[in-house]
Amino acid sequence: QVQLVESGGGTVQPGASLKLTCVASGFSIENYGMSWYRQTSGKGRQSVAGITSTGTITNSPDSVKGRFTISRDTQKNAVYLQMDNLQPEDTSVYYCNASRTGYEHWGQGTQVTVSS
Repeated sequence: QVQLVESGGGTVQPGASLKLTCVASGFSIENYGMSWYRQTSGKGRQSVAGITSTGTITNSPDSVKGRFTISRDTQKNAVYLQMDNLQPEDTSVYYCNASRTGYEHWGQGTQVTVSS
């Protein structure tokens, strides 16, 4: 059974860091492009970081560039999102996504709230 399980969200103050984890099961992340998206209520999902099946990191939007870093551990079949210098505008539900031609999987999401 294909499954993506995110963890690591929470409530932090501006300037703090969080590391999100996405553990995949039922498939190998080496066969999929993996991405992190976020979605705020009333808005569409925005890609914030991606890594290809071969481990190449893709471009991220200017809003998170230099602050968010994606990485993966193929032994643990997991993908991570290190988020530094978090700001209130980063408040959102963060989703893990796995995709390849003809297939796409989503996790359940983890809430990140940045508030003073």
